[in-house]
Amino acid sequence: GGLNGLHFVRKANIQREEKVLINGAGGTIGTYALQFAKALGAEVTCVDRDIKLEMLRKLGADIVIDYAQTDFTRNGKSYDVIIDVVGRSSFSGCLKSLKPQGRYVLGNPSISGMARGLWTSFVSGRKVFFQMANYEKANLLCIKNLIEEGKIAPVIDKSFPLAQVAEAHQYVDAGLKAGNVVITMVG
Repeated sequence: GGLNGLHFVRKANIQREEKVLINGAGGTIGTYALQFAKALGAEVTCVDRDIKLEMLRKLGADIVIDYAQTDFTRNGKSYDVIIDVVGRSSFSGCLKSLKPQGRYVLGNPSISGMARGLWTSFVSGRKVFFQMANYEKANLLCIKNLIEEGKIAPVIDKSFPLAQVAEAHQYVDAGLKAGNVVITMVG
């Protein structure tokens, strides 16, 4: 999650004071992307379910949106960057929510989303990215150092013993987790 969060923020080339929206901000990738974007000085709007909004505020979100109450693609606001971790929002709605030179990161792209992204990047000032992170040692060390320096923090929702891995998957699949779920190994 941290690697993809870091990758998406870097790919979007987020600058100080830019307006960034993270859709699916309360999950593994989103909680890291929020912290990286805030560290760069961005104003961050986070979209997720209501039970995760307080946690997102504590991590530094400037604005939080409950997706069950508000469709961010129809709220009349525009953003420099949209990072869509979950990939459930309307592609055209997200493009309309971007500023003219905005960047749209598809964290969970469909084939049609990738094709539309390539076309959009070719014919407009908006750029669409959909490449997942490489698992490079330098990026892991970057995240490790930021954690050790107290600049970011992993968000751990629950821990499950290895014997309860099926229950852990059910919890994650239900969309209830905030941040990460940990499986503990007994040595």
